[in-house]
Amino acid sequence: MFGMGAGTQATRRGAPQGRYDPGVVLSALGLACLGLVMVASSSISIADSQHLGPFYFLIRHMVFLALGIGLACVVARVELSLIEEQAFPLLLLGIFLLLLVFVPGIGMRINGARRWIHLGISGFQSVELVKVILIVYLSSYLVRHRDSVHASMLGVLKPLGVAGFLVLLLLAQPDFGSATLLLAVSLGMIWLGGARLRNLGMLAAMAMPALAWAALFEDYRLKRLKSFLDPWADPFNEGFQLTQALIAAGRGEWFGVGLGASVQKLFYLPEAHTDFILAVIAEELGFFGIILVLGLFAGLVGSGLRIGLRAMERGQRFGGYCAFGISLMIAFQALVSIGVNLGVLPTKGLTLPLISSGGSSVMMTCLAVGLLARVSYELSRAENAAAQAVAAAPVAAPSLAGEVA
Repeated sequence: MFGMGAGTQATRRGAPQGRYDPGVVLSALGLACLGLVMVASSSISIADSQHLGPFYFLIRHMVFLALGIGLACVVARVELSLIEEQAFPLLLLGIFLLLLVFVPGIGMRINGARRWIHLGISGFQSVELVKVILIVYLSSYLVRHRDSVHASMLGVLKPLGVAGFLVLLLLAQPDFGSATLLLAVSLGMIWLGGARLRNLGMLAAMAMPALAWAALFEDYRLKRLKSFLDPWADPFNEGFQLTQALIAAGRGEWFGVGLGASVQKLFYLPEAHTDFILAVIAEELGFFGIILVLGLFAGLVGSGLRIGLRAMERGQRFGGYCAFGISLMIAFQALVSIGVNLGVLPTKGLTLPLISSGGSSVMMTCLAVGLLARVSYELSRAENAAAQAVAAAPVAAPSLAGEVA
């Protein structure tokens, strides 16, 4: 996705060099390459049925992936201190983008939801950028108010209040899946920032009735919950998506029916190249295809958490919190998408990061990976500087008393 060597980052002559973490780069590249293969396999019949040409969705995915890689390369070369300084203006930008979807002529309504901004040639889903912006803002807040977050309920309420406001804007679109993801990431980051479990538990208990109401208030959400509990009760209507996904997973068995040989993607499985692409992977590549996906995500998320821990130990708290937030975001979204495809969770409109076909999601996930890579670069640079300082330190001369002895 971007170079791992020190030569890709401009530094002063003689200054300590850094490197991008290979676990982050290789895992992200593996997911992106698998995504290209599976988008090609799952979208040909869909594109043909819409008379768009067999490779329409593949070409579109490749364009957005290329743009995302470009964004990742740019962010990977920006100093974290500059990003931290712009945390609050970025938050205002995120709020503006979420409000912009409600403006007639700019916001796009698709399938009854206003989640996209019309950009002429394509739509942009604001929440995908807001996910990264919220991580940057919370990281900045946790650095500035560490003691308050640890000691008082007020220190916890402030960042959760910001996240709650963004969640309300998402529920108005409506986008319950992304709203839940933002809340989960926010709670995880605040807990890692030192908040007491007692305070978080009290707030979670107070928020549960509101979340339950939001989940059950809309008729379509209630139908999704009922179909999740028993999809075979109405397999040709409310339970159609889940039953077809389960059939696809069952057909794959251990090694799959072969790449490109899926039957379910031929008009049986809705959203085969986006929300339900994992079901196609399960059918064509089998159980071992699922293990491959899980392994790549484990490599990416595990590398991110390890980078976060090392950054915190080194005193690079902003970078550490960013690494934690990005890792949590990718992990939660991947787990929800995988759970939906395998019938473990109710249906949500969340794509599988870096694998599902998409525009905004692919680009912004690449941007998040670029930020994670930047954290690893600055951490590596700091570790190399410390090692150089130790190597350059003069060796203490033996004491005179020791010589006499």
